[in-house]
Amino acid sequence: MKKIIYALIIPLVVVSGLVLANREIKNEASKKSTSKPLSATERKAARKKWEATPDGIKYKKWEVSPEGKKVNAGEAKIRKHINAFTDMEAVVTSLSLPPGSRLGFGVMVRINGDDYILSFGPEKSDKNFLNFNNEFQQLHSLKVNDKIIIRSHSVSHAPKYSYPIVSGDYVERDSKIIYKRAPRKGGC
Repeated sequence: MKKIIYALIIPLVVVSGLVLANREIKNEASKKSTSKPLSATERKAARKKWEATPDGIKYKKWEVSPEGKKVNAGEAKIRKHINAFTDMEAVVTSLSLPPGSRLGFGVMVRINGDDYILSFGPEKSDKNFLNFNNEFQQLHSLKVNDKIIIRSHSVSHAPKYSYPIVSGDYVERDSKIIYKRAPRKGGC
């Protein structure tokens, strides 16, 4: 009987020792990975270093090109609305994004005469891979020439796209909210 008890206790002790050792290693790794934010001079030095890379050179050329200037001008036109998170009137111009885009679900819109990509992010599926989340269900009902009201917290750009990219945080059609981004969990 004692042999059976020892045979059961010894593996239990070994496994619990491994679990505790693994936990301590993870705690040490998480402490090391947390670093303080870079200072302004360190950020500037890192940016200069990146600008010397082939990607950085390509980006700087795009930025001064007519296409890059057009995108930056489009961003500047709506920056006031983005910063204040105020309404922007838009008209849907296309229900699909430019070919080859990797922005997830989105539509093309025109705001004050300029075209923008209105991006909502990837469509997430439920636990059952056949059911898609209903988060974008009402957005799929949009049609070309629909007038919508948009609010967004951010606008960005990328050399790959000929249009500024507006992050869709709130969309309203006919005075009815058809999309409102859920706040992120565990964040501010």
